[in-house]
Amino acid sequence: MAIAVVPDPRTGPTWWDMYELAIACAVFGVPHPDLADPWYELRLCGQNAGPEAAGGFFGIRTTHGLDGLVGADTVIVPSVPEACVERDEPVPEPLVDALRAAAASGSRMVSLCAGAFALAAAGLLDGRRATAHWQHTGELAARHPEVIVDDSVLYTDEDRILTSAGATAALDLCLHLVRRDLGARVAGQVARRLVVPVHRSGGQAQFIEHAVPEADDDGIGPVLQWAAAHLDRPLTVAGLARRAGISPRTFHRRLQAATGTTPLRWLLTQRLALAQSLLETTELPVELVGERCGLGSAANLRHHFARTLGVSPSDYRRAFAPPAPAAKGR
Repeated sequence: MAIAVVPDPRTGPTWWDMYELAIACAVFGVPHPDLADPWYELRLCGQNAGPEAAGGFFGIRTTHGLDGLVGADTVIVPSVPEACVERDEPVPEPLVDALRAAAASGSRMVSLCAGAFALAAAGLLDGRRATAHWQHTGELAARHPEVIVDDSVLYTDEDRILTSAGATAALDLCLHLVRRDLGARVAGQVARRLVVPVHRSGGQAQFIEHAVPEADDDGIGPVLQWAAAHLDRPLTVAGLARRAGISPRTFHRRLQAATGTTPLRWLLTQRLALAQSLLETTELPVELVGERCGLGSAANLRHHFARTLGVSPSDYRRAFAPPAPAAKGR
């Protein structure tokens, strides 16, 4: 899989620009042959041929021009010139044209932080949910009213178009991409090697839907932890609300405030996460996996897998289950 990363196409990227660029390079540019071989092929594509200074101390030199974006499986835009955000200067037209061409060729398009302004300028975020650093989301929404801007999340995933909030949220999205491409086990190992959690919640926080809130003052955390441990049961919003000692409406409101999603969506995500884990780590038949995660029949499991992950449970297992241990010689 080829990953093309487009740094700030003008001179003078900020430290934050370099930080988000470095995150993409750290995740996709460092091979892990023990986890997946071949790994990603990373190339830096830029508008300028010369080095670009960051903070006056060091620079970068891209290995490809903007024509290197076309044909890449994924294109990542980690930043745009600061003036495009702060002073409403237009995103450089060659970059906009190159992004449109890459999207038209079938590339998955990704922005980190202010890179969303480039995707928006190319019209790729029209009618889609997107995010950026919370300091910039107001400007993004004002300048591009056709974009559904969400300033409460770490990242958004609209299938072929993904965006992240600023700074370290770029790492959350990059690990999410690894999980989508190579599975939870590989993403978890990469996260451990980077000494970060594979999922996290936080301030500008998309609740990372596989996580469960800790114990809290309003009773939501313990109830969700209990639910996550009993996913094989026929859980309902009304039943969970009774366990929390509150009305279903209050439960819905508190869960959405704590996690950023609805109770039914949260339950489905937990069940799919458990199904993924069982498919990756056990040899249980698909029918039993469906029962263990509370999705019931194998047909229902296949339906939700195809809708959410784009693959069947069997294909997922073949792709992401650990290899069988080699037979020892006598």
